[in-house]
This record gives sequence, structure tokens and C-alpha cells, in this order.
Amino acid sequence: MKTDRLIAASVFLLALSFSTVFAQTKPATPAQAPAQTAATVPESKIALIYSDGFLDAKTGIARFNTLVTTLNREFQPRQTELQTMQARITTLTSEVNQAQAASSVVDPKSIQAKIDTLEQLKKDYQRKGEDAQAAYNKRKQDIFQPLQDDIGKALELYAKQHNINVIIDGSQVPLVYAADALDITRAFINEFNSKNPATASVTPQP
Repeated sequence: MKTDRLIAASVFLLALSFSTVFAQTKPATPAQAPAQTAATVPESKIALIYSDGFLDAKTGIARFNTLVTTLNREFQPRQTELQTMQARITTLTSEVNQAQAASSVVDPKSIQAKIDTLEQLKKDYQRKGEDAQAAYNKRKQDIFQPLQDDIGKALELYAKQHNINVIIDGSQVPLVYAADALDITRAFINEFNSKNPATASVTPQP
């Protein structure tokens, strides 16, 4: 079973504050037209974050790598079982092909028995593989969702503390140009890791 190590990175586009737009009109008189509407221009501070960096095994969010290790460890027995079944399928397929191509007389019942065993093994392999993939996807969602929620909350708090109005995920949004000074990826990861240790507990699989 192919182990998927990646989780889809969310687009963090946080609109944290807006300046109000107001209109002031002088009292109307028969001799005067209404004054023009006045509006403030909002002051904005934009920052970029590259969520792909969260997944880096060495410099990314430490809790992510801990969860990946936990997830893979939980499903290692299933993966080993599937690999064993795959090896058995390969061996049986080779034996059947050799028997069918043999120049000497081979008991047809013996060949058919192997074919029947092979077909059943393939069905079992497919079923177990589908069950394992479904269980893996569900478990992945269960253990990574809290981390995704924590990252979202931490980003919002980080933005408020640094007077940032909008954070754009450069890993998801095509950019023509952005100054390096806008990139908060490293600063955010360092702060998140300091407040969210990699040793945070994971709810055991039921």
C-alpha cells in the first residue's frame, strides 16, 4: 500500500480587520447640491506564508513529522500483510504460467487448484487494500485535523499580534512578485514549534 505522507495545505487568507467607509453629507438647501461622499482609505499590512514549508522533515512544524511517524507506525502491520500477499500473488502467478507452458504433462486439476487459489488471493488482496486505504484516510483525518485547527488559530493570533491584515499562502496562490520581507514562514514555524512541542500526545487508535 502506498503510504501518503502529505496532507493538503490549506489556503490561509485571513481578513482580520477592515477600515470603515463612511459618508458625510451636508444639510441640503435649495441653493446647494449635496456634498461629495468622503471615504477613508484602509491601511493594510500583507504577509506571505509558504505552507509547503510546514511539511519539511527538518525545518517544518515538528508536530507534523511526529504525527506522520505515528500514523505510519499504526498501519505498518497492514502494510506488511499486504506486501506479503503481493509476494504470494507474484509467486503463484509465476507457478501457474510455468505449469501452463510446461512441455511435460501436468495434472490439470493441480493447475486449476493454483488458479483458484490465485484468484481468491487477488480478491482478498484488493479487499484488504481498499479497507486499509479507507482506514488510513480516516485515521489521517482524525489525527491531523487538530493540528490543522491549531495552525489556523495560531496564524490568526500571530497576525493580530503583528498587526497583519492579510496572510496569503504563497504555496497556493501564484505570485508575480513578493519582497522577501513579506515572508513570515520561518518566524511563524519557530514560534509555533516553541509553543507546540512535537511530543504532544495523540489519541490512540480505537
